[in-house]
Amino acid sequence: MHEIATLGVETELHRFFAAARLRASDYGDHYVALWDALDQASRGGKRVRPALVLAAYDGFGGTDRTLSTPVAVSFELLHTAFLIHDDVIDRDLSRRGMANIAGRFTERAIAHGAATGQAEAWAATAAILAGDLALSEAHRALALLPVPAGLRGRLLDLLDRAVFVSAAGELADVTNTVSRDPLTIDQVVATLEHKTAIYSFEAPLQAGAVLAGAPEEAIDALGRFGRLIGVAFQLTDDLLGVFGDPASTGKSVLADLREGKQTALIAHAGATDRWPLIAPFLGKSDLTEAEAQLVRGHLRDCGAPDTADALAREYAGRAVQALQGPQMPDDLRATLTQLALSAVTRQK
Repeated sequence: MHEIATLGVETELHRFFAAARLRASDYGDHYVALWDALDQASRGGKRVRPALVLAAYDGFGGTDRTLSTPVAVSFELLHTAFLIHDDVIDRDLSRRGMANIAGRFTERAIAHGAATGQAEAWAATAAILAGDLALSEAHRALALLPVPAGLRGRLLDLLDRAVFVSAAGELADVTNTVSRDPLTIDQVVATLEHKTAIYSFEAPLQAGAVLAGAPEEAIDALGRFGRLIGVAFQLTDDLLGVFGDPASTGKSVLADLREGKQTALIAHAGATDRWPLIAPFLGKSDLTEAEAQLVRGHLRDCGAPDTADALAREYAGRAVQALQGPQMPDDLRATLTQLALSAVTRQK
């Protein structure tokens, strides 16, 4: 989706990191290394959010890449910031099979003679600061956009809402892990909508449409599509987080179970007779692969994977329905319909 257009995003990100690295050289080697790590952290993803910005902008007749590219970059840097901070929250030292910022600075600290506690402090500090820097630039890219003040303010409001609601979702995702009882499906879906759907799908689509001057009815429809498809995407992601192939997904199939993450799988299982067999292992920090296999077996037996998959497909179907109004351009509807299909059939 919009692979050629996102080349401009890659170019802009390269320029940004090159300039930042040059500025950082005035403040020492460690700071340059931090920007190197941040640059690396921004690579390797699917660039879904910039592609959504550009798809909506182009779909409603936008033609000025000097305007749409900074907006696309803003939402990609927002995503980068959230991933970095999410790794800090989860205490992960790798992402996509490679050392993340915390992992790289752990190695750097040890190479400079740091003890274990000092290395952990280096890791957390570097990752928090890197996420902050990416988040700052996400706002700056919109604040400097050469458009009328009212339009700029509306774009900033979309970004602000994405940050505000995502923070609420992230906090709920963490605090939910200590719940003695499984959440309901509705509670799980609400957390997914807040944590991921709004910043990853709703806001980028609406930003592109707003920038292009789309009708309000269409902007609202894109918002509904974004929230619904974001939930479908995350339901599939959580399914892959337990039953996926790490070689394809690049993520552990133990992490969610060890964390005690409240997903649709767990919500379904919690209402079945298999729950007493699953509960002792959920949130077990040293859960073994053998124990995880037992949990997967119990989840399959009670129908949890099928329920989560069916729910994801239901949300994807509802998302497509949100695009059916006459204000939605045909090409954009076709692109987003394909996205909805891929959201629930992907293997990574």
